[in-house]
Amino acid sequence: MQVSNLPSQKRMITAFLDRDAAYEGIFVTAVKTTGIFCRPTCSARKPKVENVEFFASSKQALVAGYRACKRCQPMKALGSTPDWLAPLLEEVEKDRNRRWRDQDLRERGLQPERVRRWFKSQHDMTFHAYTRARRLAAALGRIQHGDSIIDSAFESGYASLSGFNEAFTSSMGIRPSQSKSATTLSVSRLTTPLGPMIAAATSEALYLLEFAERRMLATQFKTLAQRLDCVFVDDKNEIIRQAEWETAEYFAGRLEEFQVPLATPGTEFQQSVWQSLKNINYGQTRSYQQIATQLSNPKAVRAVARANGANRIAIIIPCHRVIGADGSLTGYGGGLWRKQRLLDLESGTAQPGLFEHSNIQNDLV
Repeated sequence: MQVSNLPSQKRMITAFLDRDAAYEGIFVTAVKTTGIFCRPTCSARKPKVENVEFFASSKQALVAGYRACKRCQPMKALGSTPDWLAPLLEEVEKDRNRRWRDQDLRERGLQPERVRRWFKSQHDMTFHAYTRARRLAAALGRIQHGDSIIDSAFESGYASLSGFNEAFTSSMGIRPSQSKSATTLSVSRLTTPLGPMIAAATSEALYLLEFAERRMLATQFKTLAQRLDCVFVDDKNEIIRQAEWETAEYFAGRLEEFQVPLATPGTEFQQSVWQSLKNINYGQTRSYQQIATQLSNPKAVRAVARANGANRIAIIIPCHRVIGADGSLTGYGGGLWRKQRLLDLESGTAQPGLFEHSNIQNDLV
């Protein structure tokens, strides 16, 4: 039993038996009778509790002589594209205008139901909804670059202009004729050693980077939509690619200062707090009280905490570096376990192997 940097054995056993996704990234479960280690959420048949032990990372399990489960693939970054699906996504990216049918999947040796389940679990939409969103995003780009609406409709695979208008309006929230002047934010999913993240950016700046399971994520998108009067499209632009690369370098321990341009619409007070967060150096921490004092408003501790929680750009604007006045961990939208892992990484105290997924194969989304 590996005890350092792990929850209690009782909690891990409960999480293992319940397949609790909240413990993804916290531990892996090794089965003594089979010599295999798995994610907490592995769908394989559960062994007897007395036959399992827990490790903080896949690397530790490997060193102990276990091999990775082929079903849940714990050596891969959480949320990354499985090998069996990668060729299909490559085809989707090469031809965004193609309309895919179940028969197309079967011809590639894929079960449509299996593809649907993966997309629902990872993106909360079916494969067909995903490809439709990609076609409409491509159409939006063509319209904003001067193509006619009718040409964009037919190039996107729609047989009628009315069908295109209906689908476009339902997906984008505006009519095609309104889209030329709309601000567009590309939205993409990234994989990290601490779980998938969602990024949103224009061609000039990053507006959002958050862990995909954060409860505030929908509210953050709603706030951006209201402030920017924008539309969101499933796409990965150059700003997101830069954020993706820098984030991978950060987790690999090779980057301490991010260079990707940021946009942080908010109140004057929120922006002053976020700037204070950016001024906290790598490997250091501050308390809410210290930040309030720096802002010449020592009584604004609760307001600082609220602004800290409203931060839309995790890791890069390092709200994880804010702790309680007594040195204890306080609330973090991505979960306290992630906050601890980030602080361990920056302080150089992370256990070997905790970030072995830093050199990841990122989603094609």
